[in-house]
Amino acid sequence: MRRIIVFLLMTMLSSGMLFGPSSASAATGNRCFPETGYCIAGSIRTYWERNGGLQVFGYPISALQTETNNDNWTGPTQWFQRDRLEDHAAQGIGVLAGRLGARYLELQGRGWDSYERVSQPPSRNFCRYFPITGHSLCGAFLNYWERNGGLERFGYPITEPFQENMAEFSGTVQYFERRRMELHPELAGTQYEVLLGLLGQEVRDPYGCKAVIRDLQKTAAAYPDLFGCPAPGPLVSVPIVTQSYERGQMVWMKERNSNSIWVVYYDNTRGSLVWELYEDQYHDGEPASGGETPPAGLIEPVRGFGKLWRNNPQIRNTLGWAVTPETPDIGHQQYFRGGAWMLYRAGPDRVFLMRPDNRADDVARIK
Repeated sequence: MRRIIVFLLMTMLSSGMLFGPSSASAATGNRCFPETGYCIAGSIRTYWERNGGLQVFGYPISALQTETNNDNWTGPTQWFQRDRLEDHAAQGIGVLAGRLGARYLELQGRGWDSYERVSQPPSRNFCRYFPITGHSLCGAFLNYWERNGGLERFGYPITEPFQENMAEFSGTVQYFERRRMELHPELAGTQYEVLLGLLGQEVRDPYGCKAVIRDLQKTAAAYPDLFGCPAPGPLVSVPIVTQSYERGQMVWMKERNSNSIWVVYYDNTRGSLVWELYEDQYHDGEPASGGETPPAGLIEPVRGFGKLWRNNPQIRNTLGWAVTPETPDIGHQQYFRGGAWMLYRAGPDRVFLMRPDNRADDVARIK
């Protein structure tokens, strides 16, 4: 909700409702924005103002400069919070929006062609099907698409709607060649029910300083020397499984392209908890159990935990047998530039602070 409030304030700033219009220079045709320190002019300014302004594109976050885009076109380009505008006047086309939806998915390692295509439109009213990409467009997203520029502005849909968890937004999204739409049902019936993602900002600086996950902000702030600038792509409210062992713990986490297993235990030599991170090598259809008989009162690890435990004698000897069954849970994971991680488990409401030197702390989340 904080993001919505900020967005509304930004809209009022742009329209002059709070402080009047942004400064402009009639001599140069510049329109400058003190909020980011950049100006727009010429055909870029005309396109920006005629096609939705701040609400659609956001503030400029770069100067006009010559760049080569992800389609290998080179020419005058200017970045905005939600878009990249390209002046194709030399080709007789005019200003076009960049293909940032497709580019963002590529940077995330999940190109749009990896999403399952739909063979026919959904069997409900108010839907439109696009055979060229094999995806449909329905409801509030279709309504927004049609009323705000359609194919020229957004391009074809390249995914179906799905749930996405990001640092500042968790909810239903749909990706298009040029944009990401985000659904806000709490604002149904208003012009803000569908908002556009900040893809210009996210694609231009994919490794920039992103927001800390909301639930972890106070905990991160308590360790300023450990947690500085978070990297993009946090995992928010994803399935996890935990299991306690005689001398440590394993945490399985659902990731975007693979699954991971964290191993945490006390290292007597270092005098602290330490962490190790492994890729889950277990696949459905394999035997879940290794067929071992644990001592009385203890439990044989199974599935991904069991495969790692059996195949890595050091982990087996370090952890011992499991002492609790696997426990499903929900958690967050965020990586910070510099090598630190935060791993949150909702059940106990605790956070593993994973240090770059592989030491770890298990602390209560600061609320």
